[in-house]
Amino acid sequence: MSKYELVVGLEVHAQLLTKSKMFCGCSADSWDAPPNSHTCPICLAMPGMLPVINREAVAQTIRAGLALNCTIAEEAVFARKNYMYPDLPKGYQISQYELPLCVNGWLDIDAGEGTKRIRITRAHLEEDTGKLVHAGDVSLVDLNRAGVPLLEIVSEPDLRSIEEVNEYLSRLRQILVYIGVNSGNLERGAMRMEANISLRPRRSAELGTKVEIKNLNSFRAVRNALEYEVARQTRILDSGGEVEQVTLGWLEHEGRTYVQRTKESAHDYRYFPEPDLPPLFIERAWVEELAAGLSELPLARRARFESEYGLSRADADVLVGARATADFYEAAVAATGDAMTPKQVANWMMGDLFRLVKESGKPLQEASITPAMFAELLTLVANKTINANTGSRVLKTMFQTGEGAATIVEREGLAQVSDADVLAQAIERVLAAHPDEVGRYRDGQTKLLGWFMGQVMRETRGKADPNLVRQMLMERLQR
Repeated sequence: MSKYELVVGLEVHAQLLTKSKMFCGCSADSWDAPPNSHTCPICLAMPGMLPVINREAVAQTIRAGLALNCTIAEEAVFARKNYMYPDLPKGYQISQYELPLCVNGWLDIDAGEGTKRIRITRAHLEEDTGKLVHAGDVSLVDLNRAGVPLLEIVSEPDLRSIEEVNEYLSRLRQILVYIGVNSGNLERGAMRMEANISLRPRRSAELGTKVEIKNLNSFRAVRNALEYEVARQTRILDSGGEVEQVTLGWLEHEGRTYVQRTKESAHDYRYFPEPDLPPLFIERAWVEELAAGLSELPLARRARFESEYGLSRADADVLVGARATADFYEAAVAATGDAMTPKQVANWMMGDLFRLVKESGKPLQEASITPAMFAELLTLVANKTINANTGSRVLKTMFQTGEGAATIVEREGLAQVSDADVLAQAIERVLAAHPDEVGRYRDGQTKLLGWFMGQVMRETRGKADPNLVRQMLMERLQR
């Protein structure tokens, strides 16, 4: 165990799922668009242009704040955050500083043997910057992203391990996707992270010198950057040196941090209230309306799946991982009724269905199979119209064609053979063809029973009732 304790606070920038940008009517969805094609005089900062607040972006920020247990301010003020970069055409960013929309929240994460509460200082609304593309000796700027609504969520320095950091980010992403305010697509920059990290001697109450690592675009980058910084700062402290407060960047291809600029604080940005925008006054009735429209959150749903459906923590965690998956499961359980237990439905989903989804490379909600179709298949298996192996085969056909289970079973003649006379004849043919194996079984090699079952299933083209085959085989072999 290291003699130092890791202390981490996170700033997460999440793009909001609005149709238009934060302060103009340009489309906020420009991922595949030609550079600078989603721009206008407002987001290009032409002289005399005035911003107009996007109401839906404010609503989505409030939804996120409620989901993160924040207090929603009655008054919020936009501010100018001044710094000069080529991807900020105004020379400043419109953000919130002294009066943000959401404050004093928290997010529970799984940590060790229990739950740990991570405090959230604030969640505020701002506009995104453009994107710089470096090409050889020149840098090109694409302002399609400039002005896209951005939610910044700032945690307290409550995280004490890289595992806790990963759990926090995973849960935060899950919540934002669940409530429909963020796509969760890190590859497209929908979430970008900044980590404030320091080390201090264990059992010390005083925080160490903080460094900030900017613009981490994946959970993997966060993990690698933190691991690098822990090692770097440990070497400095062990040698008697002092960690310098700096802002760092992360070079993914080199696996190291680098200094971007020296000590930076809020006054460096020269915040002041945005003169072109009025204060936001948030009506309590609107907040209550937004709260009533929130979906059940992942951890609450996980707990309900455990208590209501008798699922294990691990199974429930998998099924609530994505809202569409959890919705599919609950609809399938309801449609299956008493034919199968919720645990059996979960097993079929997490086994055969998830495998087909993974192979397709598309999310479950884009599959051609519906919960009702899935329930129809499970009912056929439960009623022994088809056996489990045939059920897996039928499910694959359903997934590929969109046909119903009963249609496929009838067309391909897959109904399970449960006629004792038909099975007895198949068993007799198998035993007659393999007298040596029969002798070995009767000499005590009872593990051959499984082999005999496989032969009978092959004889019946996989349609035999396996439980009945097992029973009849044991009786016949013991004569």
